[in-house]
Amino acid sequence: MLRKLHTLPALVVSVLVMVLAVTGAIMSLHPALEHHQAVLPDDGQLSVARAAQNIVAQYPGTDQIKRTASGSTIVYFTRNGQPDAVLVNPVTGDGIEPYRPSAFFRWVKDLHRSFLSGDAGRGVAGLSAAVLVFLCLSGVWLLVKRMGGWRNLMRPIRGSAGQRLHSQLGRIAVLALLLSAVTGGYMSAVRFGLLPDASLSEPPFPSRVSDGNRAPVGDLAALQRMDFNQLQDLVFPYPDDPQDVYSITTTAGTGYVDPVTGSLMRFEEPPLPSSVYALIYRLHTGEGLWWLGLLLGFGALTVPVLSMTGAFTWWRRRRAHPKRPNSTAAQEADTIILVGSQGNTTWGFAGTLQASLAQAGYRVHLSTMNGLQPGYPNAQRLFLLTATYGDGDAPDSASEFLKRLDKVPEHRRLPYAVLGFGDRQFPNFCQYARTVDDALSSKGWPQLMAPEWIDRQNSQAFSRWGSRLGLALGIGLELTHTAVRPPTRPMTLIEREDYGEDSDAPISVLRFRPSDRITPSGDRSRSGTFEAGDLMGIVPPGSELPRYYSLASSTEDGVAEICVRKHEHGLCSGHLLQLAVGDTVESFIQHNPQFRPATGKSPVVLIGAGTGIGPLAGFIRRNRSHQPMYLYWGGRNPQSDFLYRDALHDYLADRRLHALNTAFSRTQQACYVQDKLHADASRLRDLMTSGGQILVCGGRDMASGVMEALDDILAPLDVDVRTLKAQGRYLEDVY
Repeated sequence: MLRKLHTLPALVVSVLVMVLAVTGAIMSLHPALEHHQAVLPDDGQLSVARAAQNIVAQYPGTDQIKRTASGSTIVYFTRNGQPDAVLVNPVTGDGIEPYRPSAFFRWVKDLHRSFLSGDAGRGVAGLSAAVLVFLCLSGVWLLVKRMGGWRNLMRPIRGSAGQRLHSQLGRIAVLALLLSAVTGGYMSAVRFGLLPDASLSEPPFPSRVSDGNRAPVGDLAALQRMDFNQLQDLVFPYPDDPQDVYSITTTAGTGYVDPVTGSLMRFEEPPLPSSVYALIYRLHTGEGLWWLGLLLGFGALTVPVLSMTGAFTWWRRRRAHPKRPNSTAAQEADTIILVGSQGNTTWGFAGTLQASLAQAGYRVHLSTMNGLQPGYPNAQRLFLLTATYGDGDAPDSASEFLKRLDKVPEHRRLPYAVLGFGDRQFPNFCQYARTVDDALSSKGWPQLMAPEWIDRQNSQAFSRWGSRLGLALGIGLELTHTAVRPPTRPMTLIEREDYGEDSDAPISVLRFRPSDRITPSGDRSRSGTFEAGDLMGIVPPGSELPRYYSLASSTEDGVAEICVRKHEHGLCSGHLLQLAVGDTVESFIQHNPQFRPATGKSPVVLIGAGTGIGPLAGFIRRNRSHQPMYLYWGGRNPQSDFLYRDALHDYLADRRLHALNTAFSRTQQACYVQDKLHADASRLRDLMTSGGQILVCGGRDMASGVMEALDDILAPLDVDVRTLKAQGRYLEDVY
């Protein structure tokens, strides 16, 4: 619901907010330009009297001296009966240049304040500012939920390129945008009387002025006691009016000065609303705080990008909104499938389940988990397929499910099965699905089959779950789900290196020449680009289901490089290992930005086994900045399957790799990568204390053993893998 409340206002007022942002960014340059040309005397070194005396000496017809918040001194004077204005150096009184307010900045300011439409436009601008405040706050809350809590707010962001750019810019600019929007909304509210009047009223005009000749402005005692840096405005008395006085406004207040005696006749401090308004005005415009103005301007420049990426993300989500063809009415269905989804991908699996059950003769109703009804008169079973959002929270389409569950009467409870979708990178993997299963179990709902969890939308795991479900239902059930993927393009094998050919699990390093037309999944604007750690999806002959291999190369290497181990009965691995140079495969690129080493100087620990060395070697190859990298890798035999042996020694020589620890399981001194970690425990603790990051790539059994070993190693630091994951310092690519 909150995401909808965040999206809809943004779509409605996006053009207005972009106008405010762009004009605000342009205006943010003005204080900096003024500050650059202003002469700023040291505090207490120049009095108002002395500065006025210097100015009058150069401009005898001075009527007014005005000092802007940015420090520029403007003198309004009359010469030969004609009014004029000039920017001056207050220390010498010399003119700098004629003062001519910029017509362009004046037009931009009017556009920014009122959309060139007077008070009606000012009201619209104020409402737009209020909407921007809501968008900032709701955006932060959505990002907090997405990242799994406040503690993870600054960790790397996942998702498509547009989603990452939108979230990253929002994270950077939110404070500047909030400050601009809140201060702008405040000034608009004051303007329309919704907040106390902030106008600065002048004190009562003195009833009588001292008789006698007017003293030179430099001799006026009241002005001699005032620091020029506190001056805002000094208006000279009218020459032909003996009862006129000097009117002065400073940061401390407003008053009058007797032109004969130089005494301060009246002086009043500004009322609180006026002082608050002045501060808010400075915070909004940057006047007098030129550096703040530039920061606000930068924040404003992100708004057009945020608007476009937000709209694009909404459009993609809208286009992907699930269709529910052939869904039986809830009152007639014998099978209910309810879906909890945040980004619509879970709907694809639910649709596959619905179609397969319908083909088997079941009458299936498909709906959201929020659509749970108090009863389904003909239903005999309930399936719940749900993702998890953020730190174990419900996705949008399941946010009301637990409340609705309380309203289902006992006699309406159905045999159920829960299937959770998530990502093991997050500490609360499939947590909401677990919460749902616990809630159903505690209320006495009968369990049709034990709950299961799908990691990163694994189609093979979904198919295996379908087979078990078929056994529970007493039918043959085959769930073949193919996720939406971009069109495949042919890639040609140009080189291969073979290892362990005499073993039961040979390995090959295959290098393909990618087509320039390959379209990366989810990022069609960067056609053909990829990095080490991204995935190469390959569709083997006789299958519509792609298999994914981690890339050991990047676009600049000119090849797409993968490591493939032969698996027994492996359709795709068998096909790839039989390829000859010149053969082609149908493939596509899928970005995997959540598996990347952090940039900077912090150390990176790379841990892998077998073909998991592929992306790790790619990270080392790209490490031209010599960021400290430490590799722990396990193989079978150093004589037969030491992948990248020569390259790794070259990387050690040129310091792209700082240390290499290998473990081989089929030698007389057999050991595993976990053993190497334990042997190097002291160094690993030092690396983690220095802000190090760990990346693990390889089989799930290896990854589980590595996790246990690291928990033991890091225990003296009161740190575990779960904590590192939450901090974005422990990343896995396991299979």
